[in-house]
Amino acid sequence: MYAERLLDHFQNPRNVGTLDPPAAMAEASNPACGDTLRLWARFEGGVAVEVRYQVRGCTASIAAGSALTEWLAGKSRAAMRAFRAEMVEEAVGGLEPESKHAAVLCADAVKKLAAGAPPDL
Repeated sequence: MYAERLLDHFQNPRNVGTLDPPAAMAEASNPACGDTLRLWARFEGGVAVEVRYQVRGCTASIAAGSALTEWLAGKSRAAMRAFRAEMVEEAVGGLEPESKHAAVLCADAVKKLAAGAPPDL
């Protein structure tokens, strides 16, 4: 049912946790299923140099959050603004139709993070 990469991110999540200010933080939630994703990034020179996440949700949302943090590392705010749900879906090796909400949750959080990121630190 789940792709091997998705299961790896679920069983061995990367970059779990929080970052202290001045890191930027964004939160997104899916009111239909109740999943919530919190995403933190510390920027230097306009680039995310450290990324962390916390998620309350299903297997797909946990795995997608982990894969998302790997994608975000080293990305500029401009790259984040271009992020699409399909990008995290690809990063986890695909999602079943009933799990695609996890990719949308990630995309929503990234857009909020990019919009609310502090100036270069």
